[in-house]
Amino acid sequence: MDYNRILGMNIRLPVSFGGISKTYNETVGVDISKLTIDVHLHLINQHKQFANNAKGFKALLAWIKKHKVKSDEVYFCFEHTGLYSLSLAAFLAEKNILFSMVSGLEVKRSMGVVRGKNDKVDAARIAEYAHLRRDKLKKTVLPSKEVLKIKNLLAIRERMVTQKGGYKASCKEYSSVLKKSEVKVLIHTHSKLIKVLAQEIKEVEAEIMKIIRSDETINNLYKLVTSIKGVGFVLGASLIVTTNCFTAFENARQYACYTGIAPFPFQSGTSIKGNTKVSKMGNQNMKKLLLMGASSARQHDPEIRQYYLKRIEKGKNKMSTLNVIKNKLIHRVFAVVKRGTPYLSIAKYAS
Repeated sequence: MDYNRILGMNIRLPVSFGGISKTYNETVGVDISKLTIDVHLHLINQHKQFANNAKGFKALLAWIKKHKVKSDEVYFCFEHTGLYSLSLAAFLAEKNILFSMVSGLEVKRSMGVVRGKNDKVDAARIAEYAHLRRDKLKKTVLPSKEVLKIKNLLAIRERMVTQKGGYKASCKEYSSVLKKSEVKVLIHTHSKLIKVLAQEIKEVEAEIMKIIRSDETINNLYKLVTSIKGVGFVLGASLIVTTNCFTAFENARQYACYTGIAPFPFQSGTSIKGNTKVSKMGNQNMKKLLLMGASSARQHDPEIRQYYLKRIEKGKNKMSTLNVIKNKLIHRVFAVVKRGTPYLSIAKYAS
């Protein structure tokens, strides 16, 4: 229950953002769409809609000031909606106004059962969500321009790899059911597209490496994480992007939860006791890349391979074992970053 609103008081709220403590007068909830943003001031219960552009953001700050609330006495909260939320985030960061970009799923879960969609109501709910969790919210720090470039290039590469795989699958499928003469043109066309995409993928990868090498911090992190067998170019770059140069997560367990590979107990009372399970949620792309990394480590890392074979001999599930290896990789990654030295296998150290 919001006692401040009931009592009609404007009490200053102690808020902690990522270890930074300061007092704030107001919580601002923002519901973001492509063209507009709906804004709700929680304590004074005011709402207004603005354009989702620089002009609209300036009008937003003027509106807040009109209500006798200074911009450095508010904190903003809004859902991470990709490109739509990036403009507002960049504007607030430039103005040194603290904000938190949160998971839309987390906000929805906090609301309980909600029917329908209303931007005005959603903004109010986000504001209330932020107000109730004001001592737990963490300041969002935007990635550097280099990290954002790598992120965008990785996304482009992923799309091209998918397209290339689609053309290859089409060639194989048509060849298996039609005569060679009937699919000659299709195979020829698809083969040319596959070659073009392969070349484009190489160029994108070269550009990513160029950006990595141009930044000392990113380059050092890349060298550290790729010193681990199973962590190659794509996984290494993706780890740097998703952790924001290893500043967004405190430890390996947190990151494992983010990717959806952390095991959790499955139990209810005394009657239901099952095996530990992983969440079906999480960053699906990273989950896929970690599976590929775990499979590679199983082949090329003697220690991991031995561990894998021992578990299989004991009758353990193969995918469950690979998930354990995923977690091992994540723990190794965070360990080398924390230590600041490349990974050294126990076998090499012993010899």
